[in-house]
Parts: sequence; structure tokens; C-alpha cells
Amino acid sequence: MLIEKMTIKDYEIIKDNLQEEFDEFWSASILKSELENKNSKYIVAKEGKKILGFAGIIILPDDVEITNIVTKKSERKKGIGNLLLDKIIEISRETKKEIISLEVNEKNSIAIKLYEKFGFKKVGLRRKYYKGIENAIIMTRKI
Repeated sequence: MLIEKMTIKDYEIIKDNLQEEFDEFWSASILKSELENKNSKYIVAKEGKKILGFAGIIILPDDVEITNIVTKKSERKKGIGNLLLDKIIEISRETKKEIISLEVNEKNSIAIKLYEKFGFKKVGLRRKYYKGIENAIIMTRKI
């Protein structure tokens, strides 16, 4: 498996199947705008031309925020999320920021355990953050 910078070509491969293969992810147009944002960095996990997952960050004035870590439904529980998060943390170190943060659905216990495994701590809550219904846990760690 290869972890590398996400390109527009990678985007073209997954754009039509984001919702079906990667869960309730943003729309394809939002992902494309993130790829074009000079403050965002995205990576993909690949086997050949097959994209197994992807992750992104946005570099803010004071910190780095993980925007998403997404694994293809058919490829879950294979350690891809671990590899993507490890690489995202490595990329974040290069920014010279001190903190990396994220929001995660409080019902997503698998993701919460992954983040805790990598040293993230729960620091807050955003009520009704997802679809105006579900709460988000705010987590941070030092880079």
C-alpha cells in the first residue's frame, strides 16, 4: 500500500462514488475545492490505481485541523486509518504549528479510539454539529 499526495486525478477516480463507497462524506465539489485550497493538504492510500482511503488537513493561523480521515467501506478494519493518521501527523509537523485538532461524531467510537491511540485528548463538545442533530467531540494533541 502506498500513501501519497492526493491529486486531481485521484479525485476523478472517486468523485462519482464518494457517498456509496466512503459513507456520509462531503460532496464531490467540496472535496475538489479542498484539493484546490492552498492551505489544505490531502493524501490517499492506494493499491495500484485503487483508492482505499484518504485524509486531509487544513493549515490554520494557530493550528492544524484534520478535516477528515475516510476509509472505503469495503477496506475497513485493515489498519488504513492508522496509516493515514500517522502520515497526517507527520505532514502536520512540517507546518511548525503546535496543535492538531479535529471534530469527531460522539457516536463514532471506532474513530475516537483511533484518535486516542494517537494521543488525542477530548477537550470540548460542539452540540448538534452533524446535521443539526449529533454532537461532535473536539479533540487535540500536541504535534
